[in-house]
Order: sequence, then structure tokens, then C-alpha cells
Amino acid sequence: MTGSNIIDLTPEMLAAAAESKAWPFEEAKKVIARYKGKDFPETVLFETGYGPSGLPHIGTFGEVARTTMVRHAFRVLTQDKVKTKLLCFSDDMDGMRKIPESVPDRAALEPYLHMPLTSVPNPFGGDYASFADHNNAMLCRFLDTFGFDYEFASATQYYKAGRFDEVLRRAAERYDEIMGVMLPTLGPERQATYSPFLPISPKSGRVLYVPMINVDAKAGTITFDDEGTETTVPVTGGRVKLQWKPDFGMRWAALGVDFEMFGKDHQTNAAIYDRICNILGGRAPEHFVYELFLDEEGQKISKSKGNGLTIDEWLTYAPTESLGLYMYQRPRQAKKLYFDVIPKAVDEYYAFLGAYPRQDWKERLGNPVWHMHDGSPPAIDLPVPFALLLNLVSASNAHDKAVLWGFISRHAPGVTPKTHPELDRLTGYAIRYFDDFVKPTKVYRAADEVEREALAKLSDALGALPQGADGEAIQNAALNVARKIERYQDHSKQSPEGGPGVSVAFFQMIYQVLIGQERGPRFGSFAALYGIAETRALIERALAGQLAA
Repeated sequence: MTGSNIIDLTPEMLAAAAESKAWPFEEAKKVIARYKGKDFPETVLFETGYGPSGLPHIGTFGEVARTTMVRHAFRVLTQDKVKTKLLCFSDDMDGMRKIPESVPDRAALEPYLHMPLTSVPNPFGGDYASFADHNNAMLCRFLDTFGFDYEFASATQYYKAGRFDEVLRRAAERYDEIMGVMLPTLGPERQATYSPFLPISPKSGRVLYVPMINVDAKAGTITFDDEGTETTVPVTGGRVKLQWKPDFGMRWAALGVDFEMFGKDHQTNAAIYDRICNILGGRAPEHFVYELFLDEEGQKISKSKGNGLTIDEWLTYAPTESLGLYMYQRPRQAKKLYFDVIPKAVDEYYAFLGAYPRQDWKERLGNPVWHMHDGSPPAIDLPVPFALLLNLVSASNAHDKAVLWGFISRHAPGVTPKTHPELDRLTGYAIRYFDDFVKPTKVYRAADEVEREALAKLSDALGALPQGADGEAIQNAALNVARKIERYQDHSKQSPEGGPGVSVAFFQMIYQVLIGQERGPRFGSFAALYGIAETRALIERALAGQLAA
């Protein structure tokens, strides 16, 4: 997801891109439409924001990854003739409103409350000058790890270097217009003290939330009470910053931002950001509002609560690409982000990757892997799905990859860790995921009389199969057993012979009794990988009461 690779543009791909309904193309078309009838600027600017009061997290990854996808779609639609840039902007001039729980010595930071984050000492050690510098460095390391192509921007540096001075003077000139936008959004008490300008106190260095005594548009200064002293400072040179809502609009106007996405929690403020931007002489960027992530209970994920998954947790149990897929899919729908979603995301990623070479360009541009890999998805052969690996770990109680490879190599001759390094990587993820999330929740149950008879007949049917029978033959043998047992007949389905079909309850029973889980992948595929003899031995142990003991 670099966003800076050379794009191989073919007539077929360009034609498909022009018609594509994939959401990155839809968003990119909005950016193109904003310049209809006029020239593009020297650089079309895509922006993401970051609050350095905490370390970068899974939402940061999602925002940068999704913006990178839109940027790449824009490059394709413009035949890569327009220069683009992704700016990752850190709001590091914000005051530290509260001391994070994660710092080593919270008491040591108390004297620095309400100071800009770049003025708060670094509590983590190392060579970083401030709390914000440390977190900014972590952001850059984080983005570099994933290969994103971006330019980092610090609010403190931009304010102090005068990058915003012209627009800040304009804000002083149009102070009343800005207040006219902001005051109706506030309660009476807040209205009485509100100012879009937040001076940095020359006395204490703190970010002050104080009303203005005077705003001199001609001089470009503000006057306020600084702890009992009437003080006047210029709005330029980093002596003042803007409240966060006006700051959004000011930044867009000053930098000429063309595209910025944000979470649904910003949606009600988007119109405010836009109006401030317009007041300050800019044109509001194109927006994309994405839904928020929820935890297992359906609650919004919060850094302070620590609910939901962190990016480190996801990447402990699955490859980065699976997370990229999860970010691509249905961004306008709220999605739960907890451990149970990982296996499905992994298998879906490899399924999309496997389908890509067989697709025409229309289908390819609707395939998530095209967007995730800047139009160049890798060619990976994955003979065993991740869900199947998890069930293999579960059935075999494997604690190292060598055990799993014994089953895999027997099932697929010639497939080794050297020939299939991606599969080898997944075996490690499968063992970790099983140990931490599947094993603690496994509950075997004893089979009742009907189930015991069904399992015994299943074992006999497996034993009658020829050596080397594949997953399809095993699945058909299992279905033939179930069709003759009334409990597992599904009369809404029809068998090839015209009789009733098979209820999913049959395979649920197999996994509950043999694996200790509620569900699993296709039984035939599992038994072929695990081995017919091993599957029959597992049935034997279940019937002997050794699993549910």
C-alpha cells in the first residue's frame, strides 16, 4: 500500500476504471469532478489527521490505508498525469487536557497539563524532545512498517514556521463570521467565554481557553486576560492556535486539501469545518465519512476504555493483508472489531487473491486485493485455508509447525515450508490463535445414542473409502450416512437420488463431539487433511468417552 509505485496502465484497465463502482473509485471521481473545467493544481492533496495524545492505533491504520486506496484510484483515473501527496497531519500543538493512563510516571506530567503536547516532556525515555515528538516518531515508524507513501506534518512546526499565518490573519479579519458559525452550536455558558483563538500563554506556556478582550484585525493581534494580566499577542508565528473545529477548516484553507476522510463521530461537525474553510477563503475538500468500529458487545471502540482489538493484537494472529481487507470492506457500515473476525478475514483475503488472476478487469477493479496492493496483487498459492489449519491444530493438539506440516505434506505432496512460505507463516498464526482463543473455549460434548450410531456409521463409511480418497469423496460418504438418519434429514432439500437432503445439524454435531467447537470448515476437506485413519481414531476416542471426559 505504498501509493507511489509505477502504475501499468492498459486501455482495458482504464476503461474498466472509468465504469468501476468500487468505493475508492467513487471517491476519486469526486476529487476529479471538483476540478471539472479547470486545471488541476500542481499537487492534489490527500490528508489524514492524527492526535498524538496517544500511540497510533488500528483506526490510524484504517484511515491511512483507505485514503491510500482513494489516492491510487485517482492516479489511475487521471492516468497518473497529476502529482499527488498524502499528508499525515499531527495535531501536536493541542494542549494536554488529561494525563494518559499509559505514561510511566503520571505525577511527573501534572505540571504540564494544558501545555501543547510538544512542550510536554517525553516520559518514555530516548532521544525525543517531547511527549508529542515521541508519539509522532511512533506514528512514522508505524506507517513506514506498512510501506505507506506519505509526508509527515507537525501542527507545531506549521504554526511556528508561519505556514498558517496568512489564513490566521484572515481569521482575525473575519472573526465575527467565524463566531457566527460557532456560537449557535454552543450552550449559553460556553457562548459567554468562547473564542476560536487559543493563545499560548507567554507566562505559563499553557493553551488558554479564554474569551477575547479585543481582536484587532488590522494589526493581526488578539488581547486577552492571562492570569490577571491583560496581554496582546499576534495571531501569527505559533503564539496562537485555533480551537479544533475552526482548526480543521483553517488547515484545509491554508493547505488546499482536496480529500480527507473521518469517522462518523465527526459527521455532525463536517458542515462547520466546511463553512470555516469557505469563510477563510478556501474550498472545503471532498469528504468520506466512515463508520466506527465496535467491540464484541456493540460498543464504540475507545482508546481510553481499551475495548476492542489493537493493531498489535491483530497482527499477532494474522497477516497485515487480512487487516487491510477488513478496512476495505464496507467502510460505511459499523463493524465489530474483535478476535472472532480474524479467521474469516484471513481466508477471505486469500480467496480474493486466488480469484484475481481469473477475473476480467471489471471484476479485478472490484476485488479488494487490487486496491490493497496498488494494482499489483502478489501471486500466492494457498493449498490449505486458515480455518482448516485452525481445525487441524484443534484436532491434532499441535504445538509447533512441524506437526502441522506433517499433515499438510502428506495431504499435498510437494508442498513444503520452502515451496509455500505464506502457508508456513499462516501455520504459526494458527497455532497462536488456537492457543489463545480457541483452546480456552473448547467444550466437547458426549454423543447421545442417535449420534453414537451416526458416528459409528460414519467411521465405517470412511473405512470403506479407497486409499487416497479426496475431500469430495469423503464429504459424499458423510452425506450418504446422514441421509439415512431421520434426525439429519432436511426435507426442504433434495439429494441426488431424489430423497431428502442433509441438515447442517449433522456437521455441527461432528464438530461439537469431535473437535469441541460449534462449527468448522467443510468436513470432507478437514478429514482429507487430517487423514482418514486419524479421523476414524478421533471418532473412536469420542465413542469411548475420552474427549468429553
